[in-house]
Amino acid sequence: MRLLAALLFSLALAGHAAAAELKLATWNIAWLTTKPEGHPALPRFVRGRTEADFARLRRYADALAADVVAVQEVDGPLALARVFDAETYAFHLTNEADVQRPGFVVRKGIRFRANADLVALDLAPEARNSLRRGADITVEHEGRPLRLLSIHLKAGCARDRLVEPQRFDCMQLARQVPVLAGWIRAREVEGVAYAILGDFNRELDRRDDLWRALSDAGSLMHANGGRSSPCWGGGREFIDHILLGGPARAMLAERSLGVLVYRETDRDARERLSDHCPIRLTLRPAG
Repeated sequence: MRLLAALLFSLALAGHAAAAELKLATWNIAWLTTKPEGHPALPRFVRGRTEADFARLRRYADALAADVVAVQEVDGPLALARVFDAETYAFHLTNEADVQRPGFVVRKGIRFRANADLVALDLAPEARNSLRRGADITVEHEGRPLRLLSIHLKAGCARDRLVEPQRFDCMQLARQVPVLAGWIRAREVEGVAYAILGDFNRELDRRDDLWRALSDAGSLMHANGGRSSPCWGGGREFIDHILLGGPARAMLAERSLGVLVYRETDRDARERLSDHCPIRLTLRPAG
């Protein structure tokens, strides 16, 4: 596996490219909440973030300098506003009460509309620790629609087979697969450019059951496929992914894919920032 080059912190602050470019990213911000440590809605292991923690996250969000960010593990818009400037970005999250919600951060001035949540991804909506819906929006890019889905799939089945799965986590993930495949088939019928971004909790390669099921449903490009992550010292496979589908496959700008790594290297910083690093790429109009 090739190590995906990290975006340098200083270069990420270099400003915005031509208006025709759209910088698209995904970032699991790991229990991003304004609830205090010990709140009954939070697991006991979740540590409360300090003002300094939020300030550091804000600096990394500024450095990411993305136009649209698919986010995961977000409690609500108040928490997002601690990381992303609410005067610069609009927020959209799934319509559910969970502490961990997928959603989007969209730079103001970019036209978008919210579509109905992909509700079926949440296999147990009434459970206290339910799974997550998918956040679905359509962005207008150079006068054309770009459909985006932010997801956070079931954890605990990073490598095991999904065909006749033996473990509960894999059984759950296997049930989410046809939901995603159905969303992809619907986009193919539409003929629209689309992307699925987020925390798949899964290592994808060409032999993987999840990848095979999704690529059978539509024409996909795995933007960060064949590479390993440099996040927190590197040496691990990605579980966060960006899949480009339909006409979006031809929109990926050459050498634009990268990961924004944190300057901090200690375990305490990893817990206070996120165990996931943002992945970013640039899209340009095809043709």
